Amino acid sequence: MSALTASSDGFLLHGEPFRIVSGAMHYFRIHPDQWADRLRKARLMGLNSVETYVPWNLHQPDPEGPLVLDGFLDLPRYLSLARDEGLHVLLRPGPFICAEWDDGGLPSWLIADPDIRLRSSDPRFTDAFDRYLDLLLPPLLPYLAAAGGPVIAVQVENEYGAYGNDKAYMIHVEQAFRARGVEELLFTCDQANPEHLAAGTLPGVLATATFGSRVDQNLAELRRHRPEGPLMCAEFWIGWFDHWGGPHHVRDAADAAADLDRLLSAGASVNIYMFHGGTNFGFTNGANHKHAYEPTITSYDYDAALTECGDPGPKYHAFREVIARHVPVPEEPAPAPAAKLPPRAVELNRRAPLLTHVKALSEPVRTEHPATMNDLDVQTGYALYRTTFDAAGDGLLHFAGGVGDRAQVFVDGAPVGVLERERHDETLPVRVPHPGATLEVLVENMGGVNYGPRIGAPKGLLGPVAFNGTALYGWDCHPLPLDDLSALPYAPSDTPTAAEPAFHHGTFDVDTPADAFLALPGWTKGQAWVNGFHLGRYWNRGPQRTLYVPAPVLRPGTNDLVLLELHGTTAARIQLTDAPDLGPENTW
Repeated sequence: MSALTASSDGFLLHGEPFRIVSGAMHYFRIHPDQWADRLRKARLMGLNSVETYVPWNLHQPDPEGPLVLDGFLDLPRYLSLARDEGLHVLLRPGPFICAEWDDGGLPSWLIADPDIRLRSSDPRFTDAFDRYLDLLLPPLLPYLAAAGGPVIAVQVENEYGAYGNDKAYMIHVEQAFRARGVEELLFTCDQANPEHLAAGTLPGVLATATFGSRVDQNLAELRRHRPEGPLMCAEFWIGWFDHWGGPHHVRDAADAAADLDRLLSAGASVNIYMFHGGTNFGFTNGANHKHAYEPTITSYDYDAALTECGDPGPKYHAFREVIARHVPVPEEPAPAPAAKLPPRAVELNRRAPLLTHVKALSEPVRTEHPATMNDLDVQTGYALYRTTFDAAGDGLLHFAGGVGDRAQVFVDGAPVGVLERERHDETLPVRVPHPGATLEVLVENMGGVNYGPRIGAPKGLLGPVAFNGTALYGWDCHPLPLDDLSALPYAPSDTPTAAEPAFHHGTFDVDTPADAFLALPGWTKGQAWVNGFHLGRYWNRGPQRTLYVPAPVLRPGTNDLVLLELHGTTAARIQLTDAPDLGPENTW
C-alpha cells in the first residue's frame, strides 16, 4: 500500500496532510564519502525530501553482466543514508533521465542499434528495460515506503510529452513498476504546456510540471490539465547548466527565492532543481543538439543552493528563510563552508606522448575503412585511427560523414588541423611530404546527446576517408576508454611544452585532505586524474576554468596528478586553489 497518497488538493503521508519540499541531488554526481554531508545540509535547509535520477547506462553497462551497485552507484546505501537523516526520497529511474547526462542515461549497447525505436513500445526497447528492472528493483524494494523505507514516490519516464505520444509505451512503463512490487505513488513530469501534458501523462498517475518562473501561469496550466489533485513542480529550475564556449549561467538568489515563495504560498509541493548539482566526473557529461552540437561542461554546479563542493551558497540561506514561512525548519545553525586545501603549485615533470605509446593503452583493431567508436565497443573517451598515404603532395583530406565529436589530425606526427562536429567539418587541407607518410586521427567523444531525437548519434570517424578523391584503406583503430593508465611509460621530460597529445605526471604532498580546485592556466584541452580518480575534462574555451577535487580522492602524504593534454601547454605546472572559477556569469 502506498504511504503517500493524493487528496483532492494535496498529499497525505500515512493519512496525514503532507507537503513535499524536496531538492534534487544525484548520488552519481557526488563522491560517496560526501553523501551523508550533503543529505544533512538538505535537512538543515528545511527540505523533507530529496530527489534523484537513476542512470541506466552506469548501472547496466553490459547487457549480459551483473548490475553495478557499488561505489558511486551504491543506491541502496544512498537511500539508507537519506532514511537515517529523516529524509524521504523521490526516485526517478527512467528509463530516460535527460539530466544533462551522457546519452540521457540510456545504455550505449542499446542505442547502438539504429533500428530500435527508443522510448517507445518497440519490444526491443521495452524488453531491455524490463530486464533492467528485474535486476534493479529487487535490491531497492526494501527501501520503498511500503517496506518502511524512504522512497515515497517513483517517476514514470521523464518529460515524455516533449518527445513522443506513445501511450502504450507509457502504460508499459507504469505496469512494469507495478508488476515488480512498486506500490508507491507514481508520477509523471512534463513541461507545463497543454501539448506536453497531454502527451506525457497517464490516467491514475499524478501529473507534475517543470518550470523555473511564471509560477501562477504554470500552476494554472497544470490545474487546467488536472482539475483535482496535488499541485507540484517536480523541477523548479533555480539555475541552469553550461556548455563549453558559452557563459556560466546564474540566477539571482532573491529572484529564485521569491518564486519559491509563490509556489509554496499557492499550496504547491516542490522539488528544487538543483539543491546540489555536483560534478560530471570522468566522461559522464551529456550534450545538446539543436542547430549545432553543444557538449556540457564537467561542472554541474547549476548555480544550486549548495555549490559544486557542497558549500551553502546565497540561495541556500534565501531558501531556508522562505521554507521556514511554510514548514518547520530545524533550529540547528546553517552549515559553514568546508575546509579547503592550502593553495600550491604542482610541477608535472614526466610525460608520455600518446601517439608514441598508444599500444600501452590498447591494441589496434584492423579494418579496411575506419570503424566508428560504437563498432570498436568503446562507449566513452577517444579512438586513434592510423593509416598511410599512397601519394604525396598538397590536397584535401575528406572525411565522409564528418566526425563525432572532435578530431585532431596528424601527418607524420605533426598536427595539421582540427575537425569538429559542431562546425559540421568534413574537409581539411593537408600537405603529404612523401608516399607512405602516416596519417593519424585522434577522435574525442565529447558526450552523448541527452535530449531530443539525436540520442545515440555515433562517435568516432563516421565514414570513409579520402585524399584528393582517393579512398584511404587499411586502418589501425585503437579504442581508448582511458580507464587504465597504469601501463604508460612516463619519462623525465626534455620538452614539457611540446605541442602534441601527451600524458603529464607530477606529485604533490598533502597533510590533511580537504577540497581543492585544479586550475590550469596555460593548458589547452584534455583530461585530469588525481590518484587515479578521473576528475573530468578541461578546456580553455571555458567557461569553466577549474576542476573540483573532492577531499576523499586525496590522501595524506604523496598524491599523483596526471593530465592528458591534447595540444600543448605554456608551462608544465598547474595550481591547486581554494576557490572555484566557473567563468564569466550570465544572469537570467
